[in-house]
Amino acid sequence: MNEGIAQSAHTEFAGRANHHRGRVALLALLAVATVFLVWLYDLAPGWPQATIGEIRAADDAVGRWPVANSEGGRHFSRLEQINRGNVRALKVAWTYSTGELSGVRAAKAAGSYSLQFTPILVDGSLIGCTHNMEVFALDPETGGQRWRFNPRRQQTPEGAIFSKCRGVVAWTDSLLAADILCKTRIVFAANLDILALDARSGRLCRGFGTNGVVHVQVEKPMAFLDEVQLRSPGALINDTVIFGSTFIEDYRVDQPSGKVRAFDVRTGALRWEYDPIPRDPADPAYATWGKGSAAYQGATNVWTFISVDPGNNLVFLPTSATSAEYFGGHRPGDNKWSSSLVALNASTGKQVWAFQTTHHDIFDYDLPAQPILVDITKDGRKIPAVVQLTKQGFVFVFDRRTGEPIHPIVEKPVPQGTDALGEWLSPTQPYPTVIPELTPSGLKPEEAWGFTPVDRYFCRKRIEKYRSEGLYTPPTLQGSIFLPSIAGGANWGGAAVHPETNLMVVPTMNLPVILTLVPHGAHRPSSASAIHGQDEMLGTPYSLDVQFLVSPLGAPCSAPPWGKLSAVDLNTGKIKWEVPIGTIESLKPLAPPLMMGSPYSGGPLMTAGGVVFMAGGTDKKIRAFDTDTGKVLWTAKLPAPGMSVPMTYSIKGKQYVVLAAGGSNIFPTPIGDSVVAFALER
Repeated sequence: MNEGIAQSAHTEFAGRANHHRGRVALLALLAVATVFLVWLYDLAPGWPQATIGEIRAADDAVGRWPVANSEGGRHFSRLEQINRGNVRALKVAWTYSTGELSGVRAAKAAGSYSLQFTPILVDGSLIGCTHNMEVFALDPETGGQRWRFNPRRQQTPEGAIFSKCRGVVAWTDSLLAADILCKTRIVFAANLDILALDARSGRLCRGFGTNGVVHVQVEKPMAFLDEVQLRSPGALINDTVIFGSTFIEDYRVDQPSGKVRAFDVRTGALRWEYDPIPRDPADPAYATWGKGSAAYQGATNVWTFISVDPGNNLVFLPTSATSAEYFGGHRPGDNKWSSSLVALNASTGKQVWAFQTTHHDIFDYDLPAQPILVDITKDGRKIPAVVQLTKQGFVFVFDRRTGEPIHPIVEKPVPQGTDALGEWLSPTQPYPTVIPELTPSGLKPEEAWGFTPVDRYFCRKRIEKYRSEGLYTPPTLQGSIFLPSIAGGANWGGAAVHPETNLMVVPTMNLPVILTLVPHGAHRPSSASAIHGQDEMLGTPYSLDVQFLVSPLGAPCSAPPWGKLSAVDLNTGKIKWEVPIGTIESLKPLAPPLMMGSPYSGGPLMTAGGVVFMAGGTDKKIRAFDTDTGKVLWTAKLPAPGMSVPMTYSIKGKQYVVLAAGGSNIFPTPIGDSVVAFALER
């Protein structure tokens, strides 16, 4: 998702709530219900060597987790020591601090800080990364630091607002002896540099690239130092590591290419590149980019997690929208293969099949979540499938070998007409069938929600002011209501899937936004949406204003839950249960702990013990849900919101559940720098 814009929207959201705090007393006189007040939404020259601590062998560590966010996007572990019968006994086993929080506060940079990584377990160490791309290894029993590596990256304020490290990957060289340096290596990216470290010592693998570093070349000049970043963890297949990239997609039309690149994980040599925009006029997809726009358009990148299928030698890419994404008059047509699920041959990088989930995306409805690899049972036979979640709340399911839909997909007419001069709109959009939409779409005045009649009145009046015709209402100068919003629906945290039952548990959000196109030079309705000029949409007639649609009390104008978990049977499409994600309690003293669902960032973990772990909300809590019923079995308080994906492992017969708890720059929550591990008391 365009997380810079999401941050600006949430910043405005918090600012609006703060601006109206003075009205609470008056509203309380009008309705007793105002006691339920909501305050919702809060590599460079001289590479160093790692700081090395004690290294102890831990060969009995099991539940190996070599890829952040889990292999195949399933977020599932077969460990079951912690189960629905004893999960209530979970206690904090250890806590580790990355040590970055004091520096962030001193630099007054909390608005750009985020801690969202999922650690991996490899060679007996728990390995993670900080906001500033420092990589560290911990003792999985105690949380004690074994080594730490600082890439000393450079950064501009523009790039800092969407800077994150969501994890690293580990690869073991089968050709090297066990005691050789870099037998197992940690591969990660910092800005445009890809680095390889020895997993046991944290030292650079000198045979990788130039002294352990590969610098990625960008074809076009960048508008600022880190306009392009390699941020999400790489994907490993066939001794190859594959990286997508991250942009501020609404900054300018002619951004650099959103190429996906594959590198030899031993040497760092470039193996292949894939550009989702068809640059060759002989390619049939080229014709879907009108006015010759395929020649210069940028972005159309893969900012989230990539999945790989070694058995079928396939790589699955969830692609993003095209640069200056909220206006497309200069690029009429469907714009393939933006906002698409693309399958590549892992050896060559050649496209095998693709399906576009949003035609001519001017909605920021790019694909945010890692494709999930499962085997679907249909008509008595098992089909190797890939499941793709979307911000629209859709669930697309394909035969991952051919791209044939397992559940039918239909094209439906969508709203037409816009006051944006020269815009081109797709007359239809693809809708999956069988599995229902997981998020409400559209918001009518009569559907306005509020804690009080006065609250609802203000929301209704605001909805009446803007264009709101349901899903795919185009951006306008009048202002258009997007529900689901540009934050989803589903987002980068993905889902958890049981590989035997195919029960998928997925978090979604239900938060409306107002998106307004503003002619360049005109006054913006919400000055808070402009952060370092990132949403200027240079090369188009318009800049962008985006804000959440909230009442004077700061509550969303859509009915709760505002964040929920849904359990879906992928075989039948039936929803088994739905529950809110967390409470609306905030840091303010008047906010009550009502289970109305919290906005979230991150995703779930499912285990064979019948438990789903999910944090991610603004209420600073992690919860364990019963996989069969959705009932909350256990809750624990965190030092800061755990807006990440948990993982689990076992060592010396003891199972741990671990997550990063550091808050996020997407929501105005408290921030932190903690890694927290839970285990059963003995």
